[in-house]
Amino acid sequence: MKQITLREIIDAIDGEVYNSGSKVIFNDICIDTRKLQQGNIYIAIKGEVFNGNEFVVEAVQKGASICIVEELAFDIKDIGNATIILVKDTKKALRDLAKYYRAKLDIKVIGVTGSTGKTTTKDLIASALSNKYKVFKTQGNFNNEIGLPLMIFNLDDSYDVAVLEMGMSNFNEIHRLADIARPDLAVITNIGISHIENLGSRENILKAKMEIVDFFTEKNILIVNGEDDLLSTLENGAYKIIKAGFNKVFEYHSENISLFEDRVEYNVVEGGQYFDNKIQIKIPGKHNVLNSLLAVACGRALGLDMDTIAEGFGNLEATSMRLDIIKCEDYTIINDCYNASPDSMKAALDVQANMKAVRKIAVLGTMRELGTEAFNAHKEVAEYAKAKGVHLLISIGEYEEAYRRGFNCDSNFVHFENTKAATEYIKSILSNGDLILFKASRAMKFETIVNEIK
Repeated sequence: MKQITLREIIDAIDGEVYNSGSKVIFNDICIDTRKLQQGNIYIAIKGEVFNGNEFVVEAVQKGASICIVEELAFDIKDIGNATIILVKDTKKALRDLAKYYRAKLDIKVIGVTGSTGKTTTKDLIASALSNKYKVFKTQGNFNNEIGLPLMIFNLDDSYDVAVLEMGMSNFNEIHRLADIARPDLAVITNIGISHIENLGSRENILKAKMEIVDFFTEKNILIVNGEDDLLSTLENGAYKIIKAGFNKVFEYHSENISLFEDRVEYNVVEGGQYFDNKIQIKIPGKHNVLNSLLAVACGRALGLDMDTIAEGFGNLEATSMRLDIIKCEDYTIINDCYNASPDSMKAALDVQANMKAVRKIAVLGTMRELGTEAFNAHKEVAEYAKAKGVHLLISIGEYEEAYRRGFNCDSNFVHFENTKAATEYIKSILSNGDLILFKASRAMKFETIVNEIK
């Protein structure tokens, strides 16, 4: 973390010094006393389950030099030499401090959003740039109004580029994230129906995603997946728009696509110019051709030649539980347990369909935040699974009837209410040559089944 002064912190968060302690040297930001280290700034976040203001004394005892609070839930005699700053809202203070800190950094920021593919695209962009630039990327799913500021505090001037993932579930959330991060380039992967429960329509989801450009000028660039029906309609305005896809009308398109069980390969055409060097991405799925084309466009926008980008993809470090292919002694697992939406479910089923197996099994769970679209979305995924050659569909959690109707083959359909019962069944039926896919929303923790059987 780049050093900033106590005065800068107070001004940035509009804070009031409640206790002037002698400890004003700090080294990092922390919101969790279980992870707090000597010299940290502790920001007491009030959440639905825990109230961080109740842990200030513990934070001081563990060595916090500064505590930022919105409630005085402690006895002043227990504070010792720590500095206490009082604010109206610690979540806003976290955002405001991150915004101030980001403004001090001499770094390019790429913001990544979309209904699906954000994390993989973030990983691909970081790798595409890695042979020339020192790149920071969002860790895990730290992509909301708490997580993104914490990521920004990991930056300093030693980095050239930060690739920051931006998630949302409603209007104005990406606006606030963009205000903090002030991206130089933005990427939108697609517009699906995730969060349609809150936003009502895909058009509203597009509007919410487009908040990523709220602070753009003519110097900024928006890069989008041109194959998406809504993103394809965007036109240049106050900033430049670059589209990538399979179609020759886009600024970037792919040719000579080869799909393998563990990778994809293709050639890039940029504005009519064909590049001989083959792009190789070490993750499967045709959708990752699109995701990596967005990364190619980012690299070119930052001045990289195609050879440097192609070599950078060789450094890809993909986030775990994203189409991880696990070869076991008798069978193969596709671990895609990180998240789920209709589009990502179908993409995972496409990958499974492209792999050879004696029998293909899909273990699918609940997709969240789909509102009135939920039943039909689960039914359509089951229909897609059957069309893609899934021999046995196992559903877990909600929407048993939707999955059952969509798959329309009771003899090859099994449902379980929980992962424990499903795990025992799966262990009993797996046999030599099986290929089994696991896919569900993160909250269902399907990785516990994977860990039991791998």
